[in-house]
Amino acid sequence: MESGIEQVRMEYAERADRLFYDLPIETLRAFDALKSTNEYQRGTVLFREGSPCRGVLVLCEGRARLSVCSESGSRLTLRIAGPGEVLGLSACLAGGPHEMTAELLDSTRVAVVRRKDLMEFLHDHREACMKVVTLLSQDLHRAYDRVRSVGMGRNRRSRVMRVH
Repeated sequence: MESGIEQVRMEYAERADRLFYDLPIETLRAFDALKSTNEYQRGTVLFREGSPCRGVLVLCEGRARLSVCSESGSRLTLRIAGPGEVLGLSACLAGGPHEMTAELLDSTRVAVVRRKDLMEFLHDHREACMKVVTLLSQDLHRAYDRVRSVGMGRNRRSRVMRVH
């Protein structure tokens, strides 16, 4: 029996949409039951900055450009998301609009989970809820690192200017 469970766990770990692969098998199966999978072409915008969030998307394959728009209309790429990454999680949990735009760089398969279903799932599966907290924390730390690198770059220049 143990080897059967380990085999199933390995199969989940090898999948591109492996969001909760390290959780109990019953939790994995419950999450799988919520997902619908869609195919999208390169260039498709999955969601736009400011649009209402209806759920989360998990990239099963391919890449997506995550970007924001300035007041002048120019786009700034925040990062490129790859297979297995969850898009729209923060907006979904907050019940607010998307903070960024997600545009596909490749033809891609995407798993979609509606907000209502995700919220019920997280309520019923504490271990999955904690995994989501970890993902959000990682996103926050990544954002801090970016702000720090931009801010420190400016501070170093201003310190150098003051010294001379």
